[in-house]
Amino acid sequence: MPEPGEATELRAALLRLRRTSGLPVVFGGLLSDTRRATIAELSGAQTPALRGLVIAPGSGLGGKAIALSRPCAVTDYPSSRHISHEYDRAVAAEGLRSVVAVPVVVRRAVRGVLYGALREPLTLGDRTFDAAASAARDVEQALAVRDEVQQLLAATREQATDPGTGPGTWEDVREAHRELRALAPKIVDASLREELLAVCGRLASAAGADRGPATGLVRLAPREVDVIACVASGATNAATAERLGLRPETVKSYLRSAMRKLGAHTRLEAVVSARRAGLLP
Repeated sequence: MPEPGEATELRAALLRLRRTSGLPVVFGGLLSDTRRATIAELSGAQTPALRGLVIAPGSGLGGKAIALSRPCAVTDYPSSRHISHEYDRAVAAEGLRSVVAVPVVVRRAVRGVLYGALREPLTLGDRTFDAAASAARDVEQALAVRDEVQQLLAATREQATDPGTGPGTWEDVREAHRELRALAPKIVDASLREELLAVCGRLASAAGADRGPATGLVRLAPREVDVIACVASGATNAATAERLGLRPETVKSYLRSAMRKLGAHTRLEAVVSARRAGLLP
């Protein structure tokens, strides 16, 4: 079963596919540990026939797309000789004829499949294929970000509670903190985003406890902390902008604001003050 955040991202991508392609029916699902996809999200369907279908690699149009790891399409699903027909009953119940299936591929592994369909046997054009590919890329990027977040969370949970004092340990903690904060705005799943930011807070708190009590009460906006974290890693304004997906002018604005609040006159002073305030590890 997909996690709640993954379902939200899949649903949003399917709605964009329906809007941009003009296809009346779109649906899809993510693969489970058994490498089978379960159709869990639908838009425009008139019956429940497709919901819950389990798509095995090589079976039907979607299974073919999963097995080949590339988009596949048929002009008339019921009569196509290029696919197997295990799912004909459900497809017929929904009245689908022309169908495209696009795999969701993350780091060369198929993680899901998206479908778009017409109820007439018409040839699908480039606009449809482009829209389907774009929707799949949206899901791919969202899953890749989630994967990276989960890996970073797993690697930093122990450090957040017992970061240790070995050589290089604090630099690892600081790099993990910066990467997690940079990823946070990209997370659709609110619960995962909150967990991520909570871990960032524990990392900073653990470092503050190691250094002693925080000095003063300084409140920075989340993006100001993100910018200072990048600055602390030695990043230039241009590199910070690229990492955070911001314009260089916006980075400068956040940096100026953060420095003013921290009472700092240089970038180094800002980083030192932020660490003393318990905002950075």
